[in-house]
Amino acid sequence: MPKKATTGSACFDIHAAEATKLRYGSVTLVRTGLRLRAPAGTFLEVRPRSGLSSRGVLMVNAPGTIDRDYAGEVKVPLTFLFPGEYEIQVGDRIGQVRVVKEYPTRFESGEVRPTADRHAGFGSTGR
Repeated sequence: MPKKATTGSACFDIHAAEATKLRYGSVTLVRTGLRLRAPAGTFLEVRPRSGLSSRGVLMVNAPGTIDRDYAGEVKVPLTFLFPGEYEIQVGDRIGQVRVVKEYPTRFESGEVRPTADRHAGFGSTGR
């Protein structure tokens, strides 16, 4: 079951349900054996673990969203940054789940005028 590592942890760790090898240049969907349903008014995010990223293991599509109406198994898409392989063992912490409050939102069409100070986009604020 997902659980927090400490009382101050923001997320719940999730573990690998099967051993697998991550290979350089490919993405592996690592099984967790979990089917999770978020409480009403929330959704879940699957996030990477910093301990894995420091070893060259990255979660692609981070954070991943688990919608309230998704009923399938949670799988974590991982890749390895270096030539060779990285072994995942059963029980290894491979990601973390965060419960996120959902705010009722609706979009409307209309004109949006850029503000005088923020309209340029990517990299517009410099260093």
